Amino acid sequence: MEKSVLMNNFEKRKWIQVSPDEDWNFYWAGVQATRNIYNVESGYRLQDDQLICHFPNHYELTRKDLMVKNIKRYRKDLEKEGSPLAEKDETGKYIHLDFIPVTFLLPADYNLFVEEFRKNPSSTWIMKPTGKARGIGIFLINRLSQLKKWSRDSKTSSFQAPAAKDNYVIGRYIDNPLLIGGKKFDLRIYILVTSYRPLKCYVYKLGFCRFCTVKYSANVNELDNMFVHLTNVSIQKFGEEYNSQHGGKWTVENLRLFLEGTRGKEVTDKLFDEINWCTVHSLKAVAGVMANDRHCFECYGYDYLVDDNLKAWLVEVNASPSLTSTTQNDRIMKYNLISDTIDIVMPNGDVPDMRWNKVPPKDVYGNYELLYDEELAQSDVLDREARSRLGMTGIGGQKFKSRSTTWK
Repeated sequence: MEKSVLMNNFEKRKWIQVSPDEDWNFYWAGVQATRNIYNVESGYRLQDDQLICHFPNHYELTRKDLMVKNIKRYRKDLEKEGSPLAEKDETGKYIHLDFIPVTFLLPADYNLFVEEFRKNPSSTWIMKPTGKARGIGIFLINRLSQLKKWSRDSKTSSFQAPAAKDNYVIGRYIDNPLLIGGKKFDLRIYILVTSYRPLKCYVYKLGFCRFCTVKYSANVNELDNMFVHLTNVSIQKFGEEYNSQHGGKWTVENLRLFLEGTRGKEVTDKLFDEINWCTVHSLKAVAGVMANDRHCFECYGYDYLVDDNLKAWLVEVNASPSLTSTTQNDRIMKYNLISDTIDIVMPNGDVPDMRWNKVPPKDVYGNYELLYDEELAQSDVLDREARSRLGMTGIGGQKFKSRSTTWK
């Protein structure tokens, strides 16, 4: 299945498959193959007619520990600059950039974690290995003794946690998720980045929600039940309640309609604006450390959880979001995702040319929307500063606000 979504796109464009030893123009590579290409020892140099689907150090965003580290650093840097974005409330929480749960790296931050845990001893925390995907190695704890026991003997957990020497992130578990039909879900949003400096990114309109198969319960007796807590399809498809017709999925559009009907349009729009806001700032957080190679683009799978206050939390970012299809609709969506991605990164539809300005015409966007263009945002700021000096104001006599420039 995975192969055919890509292969069907390539064959439709009459592209020719080449062997590993032959020259290539477009490489939909795995992360390991990308690492090999950019390995200093390989001495490989990409040419102007070559394009690859990962940035060399994409893991700055897609490894759970590095994502957290970079976002924390980004917030601190903005704070030092005195940026209004880093404003905090009276409890010390970031007002505009509080989109990842309180998270620590283990074993490095163990003492900091213990200090935080003791402030709220009844809280639940979720442990995740930094380099794994598809829900592998994840488990929940609500007592320090569980963590100590796990670190001494990895086999004590029913989740079969890997060896304790592996690095983990431990984050406060969002125990008040928004439920639909009593079940927990998360959102998969696809984000295409064509450049980090300046930042250019697009959001795909056809994301989806992944539902758990068992109704949610915060009961401590259910902490080990993955069908209650983890939305990964790779786990849920083994549940007795799994429905292979719809694959436990809803389109984001369906979610939006549901929320507009149950909560109102205004708060629903605010939620999706917030998700876009979080996405852009997560990308800005890594833009300075990302190797911005002009031969690269990346289609990330962003996973968001929404709590019952309609607040969005960034859970993780995937470098190689699954292209395996669980349903016919899923397959059509993923086929279109690849097709629209190629149209944006190669708008001439011909051999790649790295000398172009990476500004594709709007008629090739397909189901993508431009999420953020740093160059456009900067020119907008300059334009507004000029207007301000001339005493000009926005619509209805209101002064332009700095935050509004980042959105269309």
